[in-house]
Amino acid sequence: MENITTLPKEDDARWQAVMARDAGFDGAFVYAVETTGIFCRPSCPSRRPGRHRVAFFAVPEAAARAGFRPCKRCRPEDAPGADKTLATVRRLCRIIEEADEGIPTLATLGAQVGLSPHHLQRLFARVMGISPRQYGAALRLGRVKEVLKDGEPVSAALYGAGYGSSSRLYEKAPDHLGMTPVSYAKGGKGAAIAYAIAASPLGRLLVAATERGVCMVSLGDDDAALEKELANDYPAAAIRRDDGALGQRLGAILAHLEGRQPHVQLPLDVRATAFQWQVWQRLCAIPMGETRTYGEIAADLGRPKAARAVGRACATNPVSLVVPCHRAVGADGAVTGYRWGVGRKKALLEREKELAG
Repeated sequence: MENITTLPKEDDARWQAVMARDAGFDGAFVYAVETTGIFCRPSCPSRRPGRHRVAFFAVPEAAARAGFRPCKRCRPEDAPGADKTLATVRRLCRIIEEADEGIPTLATLGAQVGLSPHHLQRLFARVMGISPRQYGAALRLGRVKEVLKDGEPVSAALYGAGYGSSSRLYEKAPDHLGMTPVSYAKGGKGAAIAYAIAASPLGRLLVAATERGVCMVSLGDDDAALEKELANDYPAAAIRRDDGALGQRLGAILAHLEGRQPHVQLPLDVRATAFQWQVWQRLCAIPMGETRTYGEIAADLGRPKAARAVGRACATNPVSLVVPCHRAVGADGAVTGYRWGVGRKKALLEREKELAG
């Protein structure tokens, strides 16, 4: 298959192809819609979203890895490849996905597509943003999560996903599941969560934690609404209010909000993907009083086109203030997109600038 040199390389050109529903670009890229969580081929007949709600991916597998689902109407995963490079990467993804025993080595993959291990690694990483081994590891962990959510035993989930032993899965659990596999399985089943609520400079503040660490930090105007949100996130956990047990952690966050403590350093127990963790770590590295754009954070992660994915990682951050997602701003520096309201985000940034100055 010949390479097609006229493929749109910039997002503006891709957007034009989407607006024109140009079937000539099917297979060249897919576009994903933030509000629906769905990705489509350019010619999809569905209603067009606003430009600011759209992210582009070179291959369907990259969109799926970012958390989007394929459109059932246009079936973008079935579009024929328009470029030899993209077709090769998609073939590699299929080989990794269909591997029965472990993750294929670079040498094994290279032999099947006619590439050297070094060339294959570079090509795959350029399109997908991760290595073939990382892609395979993410697939296995994703399969475990889905099976656990369906109520299957942990043993069945881990062996069905390709883990050779339970120890390998539990080694990965703290970094990728937050809670152990058992408690992740059904909305925190088996986990004991204590929480406390207090007044803060930004309204009511809820802090919740397991025995391992803080699992939620929320801001709002109404205690009942904050408690409902906690219950919705952990519907199967044993939740109780315990202001005494959470006093130290609640006090640390209040001290930060009141300007008496520049940083919040608390143990965490949260559920997250590897990419979310990477974004959150970058957020924690931003000095008080400063901000970074979503694009700058994406570039710092080596994924310059993942600004929207960075935005989603910020929006799904369950421990605001501890992980300072308010320090991420729009491309023009605009203060937008904060789970607890733009007004609170602006107030946080203004307070931090005053303290840092």
